[in-house]
Amino acid sequence: MVFSSLEFIYLFMPPVFAVYLLLRYLKWETGIIWWLSIASLGFYAWWTPVYLPLLLGSLLVNYGLHRALLKMRSKALLIAGIAFNLALIAVFKYADFFIGNVNFFTNAELPMLHLVLPLAISFFTFQLISFLVDTYKGNITSCDFARYTLFVVFFPQLIAGPIVMQKETIPQFRLTNFQNKLLTNLAVGGTLFAIGLFKKIVLADGIAPYANSVFNLAETANGVPLEAAWIGALAYTFQLYFDFSGYCDMALGLARLFGIRLPVNFNSPYKATSISDFWRRWHITLSHFLRDYLYIPMGGNRCGPIQRYANLMITMLLGGLWHGASWTFVFWGGLHGAYLGINHAWGALCEKGYVPSLVPAWLGNLLARGITLLAVIVAWVFFRAQSFDGASGILAGMFGLSTVYEPELWTNVETATLSVWASLACLAAIVFFLPNAIEFTENYNPVLGLKKLLAQRKTEGFLPLRWRPSTGWAMAVSALFAVAMVQTYRLAEITEFIYFNF
Repeated sequence: MVFSSLEFIYLFMPPVFAVYLLLRYLKWETGIIWWLSIASLGFYAWWTPVYLPLLLGSLLVNYGLHRALLKMRSKALLIAGIAFNLALIAVFKYADFFIGNVNFFTNAELPMLHLVLPLAISFFTFQLISFLVDTYKGNITSCDFARYTLFVVFFPQLIAGPIVMQKETIPQFRLTNFQNKLLTNLAVGGTLFAIGLFKKIVLADGIAPYANSVFNLAETANGVPLEAAWIGALAYTFQLYFDFSGYCDMALGLARLFGIRLPVNFNSPYKATSISDFWRRWHITLSHFLRDYLYIPMGGNRCGPIQRYANLMITMLLGGLWHGASWTFVFWGGLHGAYLGINHAWGALCEKGYVPSLVPAWLGNLLARGITLLAVIVAWVFFRAQSFDGASGILAGMFGLSTVYEPELWTNVETATLSVWASLACLAAIVFFLPNAIEFTENYNPVLGLKKLLAQRKTEGFLPLRWRPSTGWAMAVSALFAVAMVQTYRLAEITEFIYFNF
């Protein structure tokens, strides 16, 4: 059951929200918290009931560790708790990856475990680790089990983030928050959900076949022609953008229906002027987690430039591995680590005045955005490709280096049409000229961290469209929702969000 499925929209949300309204009317704070927790566990069990005990077991063990850390600030206990959580990920997500590599490099024949990846294990495990670390640091003095449970399993963010910290959501689980501004919450939450649904079903899933066709071609053919390579790379670039931003919008909207504001997780990353800026905009909560719980504890930038670059590379390599048990993901992370190193080195040279300003500021800004986006697109090729051979085939085609390819396969792909380029142009216009959903609803405080987002936006140019609860906007948003729902009925099957696989 995904947010964009008919089961979720018609069978899950109506009863969950109806009971929430009843408990809200009764002013039963504990009842609301436990009802949302039970509903969230049911949402999780809909996928793979066999892994519900794993989630519950992890939840109980970590709460026990939390209580123990409150009584004795033992670093050994904290390390044991972190090791327990990482061991779960290692077994279920990376066991076969490590076994396969051992077999490859040593010619051993160790049997694969073939474990099915438990849904959301990467996300809820990171939240639990942060909870233990915050407890050890004294940032949490007490937390009742009901609010802790909802913090871990709250269904709008359980499956694919954002990765929330306890300080961001647990203080919101109060009756005053649940009872505040019901009509505004319904309007803002419904608007964000409708926008996200349209992004996912119409935009992301609409362009996905072109990306899939070209990347499949790269795995089976001897080469990919230039036009096909660029269509595939750009199609995936926009597919991932609208798929992930659509999920983030829907998660924000669903949480807001219950009066909860989640942290900002997506902020127009393709408008970034540098790779550092990109990571301040893309999967923001993951970036913050890696920074606060990995990069800074390793020394961050406090140990000189060489160690700083090493810390950056290690952080990004592990960030790549977090996304999937594949060397292509590791390489993607390493590529971004190299990008960040170059970015910081260039910034240091600019600060010292070694780089003269040869172009006007507006042109420099445009060039910076173009170079950053090109670097991101190249990295996405490794993120999407099933193998290094496939990624190499796409990149060779993009830069005109494919000397051998099979024309009949390219003919069968049927992507070299004017309509495809028109679709890509429309998607680009939406990305670069329209406000994102958070900016669109900014007057109604849609997320935590809104002030920082708005301050970052000052130098950007886009159409100043702003939503407000009016008849006109209600009709426009309803039209988006209706189009998305019609498309949902037409689909043979609902596709999962890309980040559900991580």
